[in-house]
Amino acid sequence: MSEQRVLLVDDEEELRRSTAQALELFGLSVQAFATADDVMELAGFSFDGVIVTDIRMPGTDGMTLLHRIRELDPEIPVILVTGHGDVQLAVKAMREGAYDFLEKPFTPQHLADVIRRALDRRALVLENRRLKAVAGKRDDLEARLPGRTQVMVDLRYRIRAIGSAEADTLIIGDTGAGKEVVARALHDISPRANRPFIAINCAALPDNLIESELFGHEAGAFPGALRARYGKFEHGRGGTILLDEIGSLPFDLQAKFLRVLQERVISRLGSNELVPLDVRFIATSKVDLEAEVAAGRFRADLLYRLNVATIRVPSLQQRRADIPLLFLHLVREAAARYGRDDLEVPPDILSAVGQKDWPGNVRELRNAADRLVLGLEIDPGEHNSNGAEGGSRLAEKVATFEKTIIAGAIAAHGGALRPVYEALGISRKTLYDKMQKYGLDKKMLGPDHAIYDEREG
Repeated sequence: MSEQRVLLVDDEEELRRSTAQALELFGLSVQAFATADDVMELAGFSFDGVIVTDIRMPGTDGMTLLHRIRELDPEIPVILVTGHGDVQLAVKAMREGAYDFLEKPFTPQHLADVIRRALDRRALVLENRRLKAVAGKRDDLEARLPGRTQVMVDLRYRIRAIGSAEADTLIIGDTGAGKEVVARALHDISPRANRPFIAINCAALPDNLIESELFGHEAGAFPGALRARYGKFEHGRGGTILLDEIGSLPFDLQAKFLRVLQERVISRLGSNELVPLDVRFIATSKVDLEAEVAAGRFRADLLYRLNVATIRVPSLQQRRADIPLLFLHLVREAAARYGRDDLEVPPDILSAVGQKDWPGNVRELRNAADRLVLGLEIDPGEHNSNGAEGGSRLAEKVATFEKTIIAGAIAAHGGALRPVYEALGISRKTLYDKMQKYGLDKKMLGPDHAIYDEREG
């Protein structure tokens, strides 16, 4: 692997020279340029480094350079240096793919820290590109997030790709879709796996104690603070901090959290001492934070610093073909949890489950599996989606219904195809043809099953 490099672009000679010398004192290899055009000759798909550029420059400015670099390789980190009046422009640049921005004046230490994180991210990107067929490997991630639809394959691939990085991550998904499961998986495959994983429900923290809960306090900081206390941020040092439903964080506290993200230091209430904070932040949201920014309830600069990497967790509606298999998986989990024998799920229940809308997503489906194992009544016909999409053509509705029925029957019979085509009243060839048409192969049954044909006896 080539030496990691920092390409520094600034048209002011004195500032360019002093910045390069300061970064070299921090052990970084720096090449400095007066114009952006020379950088284009060095950057490329295999470039193992980071670009730091001023925004305001004659000729090719920093924004233009960012766009050109992203055309070469959108995963090359570009760090923008801005004057005070350019902050909104820099926020726009982060929306368009910049890694980070620093507002002048900044310390060489701060810039070096940002560059090191960007270099780590770039090294991970290049390493992942060298790994072949990583998405096809079976591992614990498939047990945590089962499913064979393309959206789930893509989700697991993305988790593997960024799990070992130090990048802060934003996880977006509907209620009950599994955002915390994804967050925990990111932690467990990272170098921080043996360090704390601190989950903080921002929506549940009391307004009058939230700052103390997060940052801690010194004795006497407020009435009732009889002794010093670590906050949750300090408890998570060396590990991962999950901020669940980050959109619920009070607006005034968002500015303080932004400083934590920028500088990786905190100060307890009642203290001026700065405490270094070595953590990775993961945040989740069920609401559109872009809309929250537009409504003035969430800071734009916090959003674009927080989502260095973004993961979107699909709803069950987006992976409907997974529902029968997922329900069987949850039934097995529930049986083990309640100490019950393995339960045979009747094909008609499994088919009905596959047709139902699940607005509560995996959480609601898990509750139904628990009820079934406990012998309680479930209503798989409620919220039935059949016909819900009024704009769809009849043929599309029939195809969706047929695919769900076949997938449910295959899963219910554990992969044996003979009872499936007998129960459905179709020939073996017709079943095979329809499986090929709908992409239903042995993969949909998970790693513990294989499709076979009991032809005789």
